[in-house]
Amino acid sequence: MTTMTRRTALASMGAALATPALVSNLNAAEVTLRLHHFLPPVAPMQKQFFEVWSAELSEATNGAVEVQIFPAMQLGGKPPQLADQVRQGICDIAWTLPVYTPDRFPIAETMSNPFMVTNAEKSSVAMHTLMDEFGQGEYRGIKPLAFHTHDGGKLHTRNAPVLSKADLQGLKLRAPNQSTGDMLTALGAEVVFFPVTDMVVGLSNGVIDGCCLPYEVVPAFKLQELTSYTAAPAPASRGLYSNTFAFIMNEAKYEGMSDDIRAAVDAASGMQLSQRLGAQFDVFEAGGKAAVEAQGNTIVEIPAEEIASWQEEAAPVHEAWIEKLNGMGHDGAAVMARANELLDAG
Repeated sequence: MTTMTRRTALASMGAALATPALVSNLNAAEVTLRLHHFLPPVAPMQKQFFEVWSAELSEATNGAVEVQIFPAMQLGGKPPQLADQVRQGICDIAWTLPVYTPDRFPIAETMSNPFMVTNAEKSSVAMHTLMDEFGQGEYRGIKPLAFHTHDGGKLHTRNAPVLSKADLQGLKLRAPNQSTGDMLTALGAEVVFFPVTDMVVGLSNGVIDGCCLPYEVVPAFKLQELTSYTAAPAPASRGLYSNTFAFIMNEAKYEGMSDDIRAAVDAASGMQLSQRLGAQFDVFEAGGKAAVEAQGNTIVEIPAEEIASWQEEAAPVHEAWIEKLNGMGHDGAAVMARANELLDAG
């Protein structure tokens, strides 16, 4: 092979090797968004929502947006720090719970009070509306993408079902948040607060008699194996409680994107996303209930009149929340009245 031919061949080989990199660069995402959350990578929320939503956003922007998902707090920190991580730019998007930072996002936390939930889809729409009307100032430096709830909590117990207030007397229960704990205490239960991981240990060794959680949490912690009874309010009643969630984005990151990408993000967020997330959690709820049924556990219904009496017991918890909102510069009574109106509508 002549020197010229060899050079030509090497040049051609070099061009061939360079072509994939060139194509890769041409197709590289214009914007990379880091999504941080606390659930494990095998969680249904990861597989059925985060990955699906991320792929849809990439497709909607013809690949201009790439969402990199970091489950299980892989970017560091603890779940209560997620909102600050978004604000500070440690991550670009996060999924978190307002109750992780009590009283910091009080409007977003309002529907975590007892009996402020119907099903997840309807309650998520109500929460988003409430945030639009009263909570616009809570997330400064952050662009909210969606707000939602899970379905109403149930009472999962080891030794006996709960059908009345009498059944709660002295029962050691793990509560999901402070306001629900206050309500259960008023009903006569002995309430404890600790992480769900400790809850599993507590149920295993008999330190607690049960817990208050939605069905959707059951499979992840194998609660169907640790408890034998589940008590759910009568279908026409409000749920015992629901925690609220915020899906949020760094505002500076959002503002720094091109108009067309911002438009795609807007189309993939807002009220329709809140409703979608709620509907997704209703699906998760059905799956959790199926796990309880497959285990052969006993499911009982707390009568509507009993739930009505429990709601009366919860009234002081609501009054205390109204006063808390008033102290933060809100019209607490108006916020609670509007939340109830939204839940009762339709």
